[in-house]
Amino acid sequence: MTHRSPPIGIISMFYARPFTAAHLGLLPRMRQAGMDFVELLVPEPGELDLERTRAALREHGLGMVLAARVNLARDLASDDPAAVAAGRDYLAYCIDTAAALGASIVGGPLYGAPLVFAGRAPSPAVEVDRLRRVEQVVDGLRVAGHRAADAGVCLAVEPLNRFETDFLSTVTQGLELLRRVDSPAVGLLLDTFHMNMEEPSLPQAILDAGAHIAHFQANENHRGFVGQGHIDWPEVARALVRAGYEGPITLEPFRRDEQRLGVGLAQWRAPTADQDAELAASAAALRAALQFAQAAGEDR
Repeated sequence: MTHRSPPIGIISMFYARPFTAAHLGLLPRMRQAGMDFVELLVPEPGELDLERTRAALREHGLGMVLAARVNLARDLASDDPAAVAAGRDYLAYCIDTAAALGASIVGGPLYGAPLVFAGRAPSPAVEVDRLRRVEQVVDGLRVAGHRAADAGVCLAVEPLNRFETDFLSTVTQGLELLRRVDSPAVGLLLDTFHMNMEEPSLPQAILDAGAHIAHFQANENHRGFVGQGHIDWPEVARALVRAGYEGPITLEPFRRDEQRLGVGLAQWRAPTADQDAELAASAAALRAALQFAQAAGEDR
């Protein structure tokens, strides 16, 4: 069986955050660096003209994936009914925005439940609260799944590491969530940065997720460029090919040039230099691993 090579793209905040109309001129650079698509953070109202953005992407031959932004004010797992309602409304907004932009995937921690990056410390799970949160998330994603299916959009739910969520951190948990939601429009987003912390084996987790993988993010253990860390990319590529995954793969390299004592690493940094060459090399390395796995017959 022959599989096509997955398209490889770049997260928009590699260049700018927020990504606004003023940054559409960066699209040719992305294409020149070998990107097939851009993963945009779902634009907040007024950040982007959706029709103009869609036309600009088409002009430069770039596809699009959307990444949702969750916070304490829109959180399906919250104990605040207003935050739960806002989380449901936000998913509907994400789906409508994706349809307007021509994007077929919206990914991220769509369930909400942010921890340290939203200022909420983890706490022990009380069973009655755990069950309530699961019910809220399942119900919210099931409703959103119906809307997404009607719009031709897939919702890709992302497990995050234990320091960023206390709701969904592993492929096993993700598969249980999908079983409960039971929607063909809801799948998994796997990110090797988070998997590296939480999965006993990255290749096995990819194989376990199998046909449920809707989107994939290829990130080093320290969020540098592919090839700069210790992730075994040939093994990851073989697992993706064996799983039959042909969907988009996003690169999310965060800058690693800050080594001053007392400066936190868990923050976005604006670019101070052109790193397109490193980005192109990163994508080329990943493509080579995927092509070798296909040539070696890993999909047979």
